[in-house]
Amino acid sequence: MGNINKRGSKDLVVDSDQSQQDSPTITVDNQLCDAIIKEDCSTIKALLRSHPVNQPLTILTSYRLLFVNQQTCTVIPIHLAAEYCKPRSLLCLLEHGADPEVRDTQGHTTLHLMLLHWPIVSSTWTKPGNRIQRLMADIQNNAVSCLHILFQHGAQVNAQVGNSNKYSPLHLAITYGTHPILSLLAQNGAQVNAVNESSMTPLHMAADILNENMIKTLIACGANVNCVIPHNGNTALKLAVCTASSKAGQLLSAGVGCIRLLLIHGAHVNAQDHEGQTALHEACCGGREAIINLLLEFEANVNILTKNGESAIYMYLQRSSNIRDLMVLTRLLYCSYPLRLTNRQGVLPAGIMLPEFQLLKETLVRLARKPLPLEDICKKNIRNIYGKKYKYYVRQLLPGKLWNSIYNCYDLADVLKGDL
Repeated sequence: MGNINKRGSKDLVVDSDQSQQDSPTITVDNQLCDAIIKEDCSTIKALLRSHPVNQPLTILTSYRLLFVNQQTCTVIPIHLAAEYCKPRSLLCLLEHGADPEVRDTQGHTTLHLMLLHWPIVSSTWTKPGNRIQRLMADIQNNAVSCLHILFQHGAQVNAQVGNSNKYSPLHLAITYGTHPILSLLAQNGAQVNAVNESSMTPLHMAADILNENMIKTLIACGANVNCVIPHNGNTALKLAVCTASSKAGQLLSAGVGCIRLLLIHGAHVNAQDHEGQTALHEACCGGREAIINLLLEFEANVNILTKNGESAIYMYLQRSSNIRDLMVLTRLLYCSYPLRLTNRQGVLPAGIMLPEFQLLKETLVRLARKPLPLEDICKKNIRNIYGKKYKYYVRQLLPGKLWNSIYNCYDLADVLKGDL
């Protein structure tokens, strides 16, 4: 049986074994398939006189690796040209009546299949060097040409895949493509805030996988950074923080740039989901210092409670692995008033219930029960209102002694250090 090169090259080597060609129909279909792959437009035109342009081809499996367990498979001519990134064949078929919206058995249009089979070229190739790199660059250029041809012939850039996902071309580009495709789709009318079956926009998906280039491109194309997923209340910021705060996100040190990008472009840092959780709650649960500090820099409110009465500090103290980082705990305590250590049921965080943290628990409970003087409450409110971001702006407005009393309070880390 013949073979096919790796994804993207699409150059076929067809066996000469005539025993597999069971009928004249398969022979004609294979000839048309050959002509499409070789971009032999004269032969395509000739064969289309006897083969309807939108009628599926029955071809040998040597043309398509996806059907290795079958002797033959069917494929629509225009889909074949799109999958193999053959712009001349694609144009020839369209000029002879091919319908770009004809769908395969999985509900994909020609544009969908283009995106599913998009050739990936490494972003580190500033200039293709060896033969393989040059070949892949040529294939990607052909893919871009095919996209432009489809746009010029009326391909529907907002058509959803006819399966349970209901992905639009933009959603497919997030899943299978690269960020330049997003701009091409948006420039040709793709709805940048379209939702799939899960009510996720392309920006939600890009944030969920922490793809900074895609996030940047979508925002530049007009994506709504504060769009909410209806069934859970999550925003792109919350999804990015969740992924960045996961074990994988922490291991790879990923996501800070994505989160900062969303915040710079107006993401609501204190937006709450249906459980009342903010991005800061999520970050504190993960305990990743860089994410917590970044959210606080953009004025995340430490005192917001979830529906179950959980504060950001409560979430942070849930995990014993977080507790030893006194710098983060101190900063959270520094901004908290009133200090809430329990949830609505009066339950303390699981982390500080461990015997090794008994002294810390007693210290925190004492701090929570101790009423603050009015002066200290005012200082905390000033720190919460102006945050670290405007700390030195406030310094210009207040007498030095007063500013020092607000921002250079006793170090809580020293108070807590002896308890660990």
